[in-house]
Amino acid sequence: MSGPVLVGVDGSATSMAAVEAAAREAGRLGVDLRLAHAFEWPAAQVPPGVPPWDPESAGEHGTGGGALAEAERRARGAVPGLRVTHTVLMGEPASVLETESRGASLTVVGSRPASRSGAPRRGSVAARLAAGAGSAVLLVRGRPDPAGPVVLACDHGPAGRRAAEFAFAQASARGTDVVVLDGSATRAGRLGEQSVALPPALRKKYPDLTVRRARVRGGTRRAVIEASTRAQLVVIGTRRRGGWTAARPAGVSRAALRYAGCPVAVIREEGGNP
Repeated sequence: MSGPVLVGVDGSATSMAAVEAAAREAGRLGVDLRLAHAFEWPAAQVPPGVPPWDPESAGEHGTGGGALAEAERRARGAVPGLRVTHTVLMGEPASVLETESRGASLTVVGSRPASRSGAPRRGSVAARLAAGAGSAVLLVRGRPDPAGPVVLACDHGPAGRRAAEFAFAQASARGTDVVVLDGSATRAGRLGEQSVALPPALRKKYPDLTVRRARVRGGTRRAVIEASTRAQLVVIGTRRRGGWTAARPAGVSRAALRYAGCPVAVIREEGGNP
């Protein structure tokens, strides 16, 4: 992976937490960090003399410039010497980030706060990116346990292998264990019944990494959410399925994005949108 780590910036506290996490990921991968601010500009709010299609002026006259400056300061504070670039993009956040993600090594976003009723918001940027992004997606949310493991939930196939590679690299960098959830469910959107087979090459690459297996009881979605309360990170491998839409990732990843108690990485099978 040679593309930058892409992170969405909107000026909120959750996006700044995402920036710091993205900076650490960029430092670990040895790639640039790209800060992206999506600017939705109603025509009625266009400043005098500024064309509504001018993204540079949008950043200067709107909130983008200040948010990006603060994000860059946070990123450099987290990883001194990191190369940071930024861009202001006109359009709806999920759509522009999805387009930008096609050249990224990883796309990072912060979690949106709950609605006034306390319920999770639907149609979140993270959920749409999990289904349609051109890279792996990391949602920064919850309160990760600094002493917890990296939890891996995946099935067989290319997505499972990529998720395992991501989880092992994360666990090695964090100095912690990997806990593999072996699922048993039959409905679409859940993990398969067979035990997850880890690539032998990963064992050779990370010989000192401790790997533990946890049998899923009561449903994979519930097991992932419960495990997330004692984890540093949850990594989910998802396969492309014909029934997915751009706003609806598979069931386990969708539940984790809404309810997990720690950051969630969604690793999809390569080959474009489901």
